[in-house]
Amino acid sequence: MSQNHLATTYHFATVSGRRVFYHEAGDPAAPTIILLHGFPSSSHMYRDLIPALADRFHVIAPDYIGFGQSDAPAASEFDYTFDNVTAHVTGLIDQLGLTSYALYMQDYGGPVGFRIFNERPNQVTGLIVQNANAYLEGVGDMPKQIFLPLWEQRNEATEAAARGFLAAGTTQFQYTVGAQNPEAISPDNWTYDQALLDRPGTDAYQLDLLENYKTNVGAYDSWHAAFRAHQPRTLIIWGRNDPFFIPAGAEAFQRDIPQAKLVWLDAGHFVLDENTTQVAAEIKAMFAAE
Repeated sequence: MSQNHLATTYHFATVSGRRVFYHEAGDPAAPTIILLHGFPSSSHMYRDLIPALADRFHVIAPDYIGFGQSDAPAASEFDYTFDNVTAHVTGLIDQLGLTSYALYMQDYGGPVGFRIFNERPNQVTGLIVQNANAYLEGVGDMPKQIFLPLWEQRNEATEAAARGFLAAGTTQFQYTVGAQNPEAISPDNWTYDQALLDRPGTDAYQLDLLENYKTNVGAYDSWHAAFRAHQPRTLIIWGRNDPFFIPAGAEAFQRDIPQAKLVWLDAGHFVLDENTTQVAAEIKAMFAAE
């Protein structure tokens, strides 16, 4: 493969009137993997994984509306729901002419990717699930205590608790919790994320998304039915020390997709700073063309 294909390039596409940013690398003739980022991150979290996959895959890593380098309209100008966020990702997929791709999902990438799979199962060649939840038993006590009250009734008190998820200390904690060696986790992660979270008006739409997360829980049954019906090739890569999405959530996938491969990592919610090499090897073993 030429060095030109291995190099990561950076692009903007206009989807439904909004600019969506994405990374691209690898040969477009190779199997495609779409990397769907988590909260409170962006495609920046895949900066090391993209080149590690580009020798065998065509890699696309978008930023959702409101995240990273994509447009971030005010909450009064855009309805921040997971349905709408997903619609802009599928709009990008269509604009790029992609009709066959695997989905790598972390955290918020799960609700986006599982919606795509539910809507377009025949386009999705497989699922790579990295601490992305689709089962109630996978939700840890920490998020339950904060988000169940918000979902039941959004008011000043429940919003105040949820705002803790937007604080700098929480952002850093999400990256370092459960890590084998916290000194191996780049401060660029939380510095970059927090700079974007702290933009004026961002807190309003992030709270909208945190409240709207209840629609994901409401969709779990339909996602499970799609898993059972289509039996997608599935690789589950899970940081065992994640307090947000706990190990029971990883194991639950195998109820509906018995052939799913589960790989445990000695890691937390975000795993790539310490485990990119292993993650890339596991993906290539299951999804790279022979």
